[in-house]
Amino acid sequence: MTSSGWPAALSAARLHVVSGKGGTGKTTVAAALALALASGGRRTLLVEVEGRQGIAQLFDTAPLPYEERRIAVGPGGGEVRALAVDAEAALLEYFELFYRLGMAGRTLRRMGAIEFATTLAPGLRDVLLTGKVKECVNRRDADGRPVYDAVVLDAPPTGRVLSFLDVTKAMADLARSGPIHSQAEGVVQVLHSPLTAVHLVTLLEDLPVTETLETVDELTEAGFPTGAVFVNRVRPQWLPERSVAAAAGGRVDAARIRSGLASAGLDLPADVVDGLVAETVEHAVRVHGEAAALGRLEAATALPRLELPQLVEGVDLGSLYELAETLAMQGVGVQDAEVTS
Repeated sequence: MTSSGWPAALSAARLHVVSGKGGTGKTTVAAALALALASGGRRTLLVEVEGRQGIAQLFDTAPLPYEERRIAVGPGGGEVRALAVDAEAALLEYFELFYRLGMAGRTLRRMGAIEFATTLAPGLRDVLLTGKVKECVNRRDADGRPVYDAVVLDAPPTGRVLSFLDVTKAMADLARSGPIHSQAEGVVQVLHSPLTAVHLVTLLEDLPVTETLETVDELTEAGFPTGAVFVNRVRPQWLPERSVAAAAGGRVDAARIRSGLASAGLDLPADVVDGLVAETVEHAVRVHGEAAALGRLEAATALPRLELPQLVEGVDLGSLYELAETLAMQGVGVQDAEVTS
């Protein structure tokens, strides 16, 4: 199984939106991507918007407040910062920025008016969340350079990502003029520009692949720039290619296996050999199914594909760096470093 790698064209993006079906590991992939993009002394911001504190758990830190905090050092001296965007805090910030209502905004918070407003107009919540992300992407330092070389957004899962990103529809029911409208227009400009790439995370299983392909079509139709497909938890194949189909169909020669073991000096009991045969069939069935899922991906979309291995012992900070290195080997951050230099 060979990935197509990270194309140079994605080096122009500064906002990397990562989505995927629930359970595919999109938060882990987003974290590894942020680390990989922080190589060579660059600075990235990893953002979450679902209130799950998934980033804090991955990096083994305290729950993130509504502020940008350094959580990791990138390969080669870069820096990864993290931000958990809270809709209520974003609305208070919005009140202060556009209306100078700092004290009044805090009063509204105590009264529960903010929760009422975002419940009454659910689209407002997504406008506030994406608006904060847009501000981070566009922010400049005193010399006019972007504060962050890349912003990685751990977005909602594929079932909700389109409605989350499509603030144009959300604004149709909220405001047709004024600061909120201007905020939404700014978000639309960023999300539909080459600054943005929407990446999708999948497993080589039927349902995740189906949802990934459907989401690619929906994003394309809505005019959002798609990025890459990250195939997560790829497991090694131990059988020769020519043997997979037969083994998946249960056609495994136990006598031949026993003979091979014996020639290697291993005289195993019959029940152990039977167990090895069963494991071989199970492995072949999985490999056969994954090959079929990969074939569907390759046939249905021309998006670049990157692969990340199955982590046998779970995800911790060390394994995040290993995943980031795997992405770097497939080109992530390499072109960016060349552009920066």
